[in-house]
Amino acid sequence: MVVARSGSGSKTFRFETEARALTLLKEWLSPKQRASYERFRYFDVIGSQTGTRYRIHHGTQTNIEELSDTGHHVCKWCFVPDGDLVAGDVMLAQKIALETNERGALSVAHRSFVSSGPRRF
Repeated sequence: MVVARSGSGSKTFRFETEARALTLLKEWLSPKQRASYERFRYFDVIGSQTGTRYRIHHGTQTNIEELSDTGHHVCKWCFVPDGDLVAGDVMLAQKIALETNERGALSVAHRSFVSSGPRRF
């Protein structure tokens, strides 16, 4: 990502960067993932080594849920690429990492357990 100068144009630049990142993310999503993201602001991926289902919510940190075989929430995961990236770029990196190198991604991730209360992302 290119860093904009501070000033009145930086908010516009950040908005345009976010829009481009979301366009790229949607190009990488399957039709089912894209429909889910557009309706709920999350999409599911399957881990490459374990077959575990993960739900990636719109966001940049602690935005990944691990789901059980029955679809119940097991825990949250947090791992992000280096740099000041916008949400679309972070979510795409998370998708690729879980689908191609699940164990490597989780080896550097922070895991937190879901409480019995309502989930917040």
